Amino acid sequence: MSQLRKLGNSDLMITPLGIGAWAMGGGDWQFAWGHQEDADSIAAIRAGLDAGLNWIDTAAVYGLGHSEEVVGNAIQGLSKRPLIFTKCERRWGDDRKIYPSLKADSIRKECENSLRRLNLDVIDLYQIHWPEPDADIEEGWTEMARLQQQGKVRWIGVSNFNVEQMKRAIRIAPITSLQPPYSLLVRKIEPEILPFVKQNGIGVLAYSPMRAGLLTGKMTKERAASLPPNDWRSRDKDFQEPNLSRNLELVELLRRIGERHKQAPGEVALAWVLSNPAVTAAIVGLRKAEQVQGTAGALEFRLEQSEVAEIEAFFKDAASA
Repeated sequence: MSQLRKLGNSDLMITPLGIGAWAMGGGDWQFAWGHQEDADSIAAIRAGLDAGLNWIDTAAVYGLGHSEEVVGNAIQGLSKRPLIFTKCERRWGDDRKIYPSLKADSIRKECENSLRRLNLDVIDLYQIHWPEPDADIEEGWTEMARLQQQGKVRWIGVSNFNVEQMKRAIRIAPITSLQPPYSLLVRKIEPEILPFVKQNGIGVLAYSPMRAGLLTGKMTKERAASLPPNDWRSRDKDFQEPNLSRNLELVELLRRIGERHKQAPGEVALAWVLSNPAVTAAIVGLRKAEQVQGTAGALEFRLEQSEVAEIEAFFKDAASA
């Protein structure tokens, strides 16, 4: 069994990988990943739990409530319930258009709705999804602390916050965790954010550690070109030329490193994210049960320093080419 890691200032002991439920929201909303069958989502969650992952990360906005309902269904009747992390702040109206809100009454209402959809009495980790509107961060974080005091949520965290925004929140109440995007292809948090969270004892849950499927070894030029319009990745620059060719070259390097250890390219990409001492754990988005193969190996697998250096050399060469 993999080493459990303590998340920030909390008593939550989590596996280095968690189950991400973004794509489980289905295809009918603004940031969808295309069509998704609920039966596949539930099978994927069960397979992830069977492989030893002990937490699930979702958000109210994924599928406009649908992802939380799917997660709620998937954990019904389990003898041991996994830890459940979800997020607030992204709201939507009857027109299904998404808007931000950090008003206290809005967050309270969102929390009640999430508890109902997930069929829970308490949320293990409740996170502000985006720091928007920026002017309302203090109001929103004050309400998050109140929900924690009242026992509706056990711990509170933030997602996509910068250092300045985290400093503003910390003046009101401690932050358990930050959820930032972090992968071999998205490294903006390295210079300032990672040193800050490490210094302040804030846990890090890295999202998109395989860059939305790009680093799994399953993405090809043909597949990238045929992503449906209701899959947000069809509009993303990393899935288009000239970036795509370079990114697929990186995957071939990950494949070569993985073959030495009988690990998939995605497991090498995950091991790289987890090799950063400031990172507590990484979120693995699952859509089908078989995807657990090719990711769960990263629970145990660690890169050698020489292999980390090999990967860095790839970027240096690419930059000078």
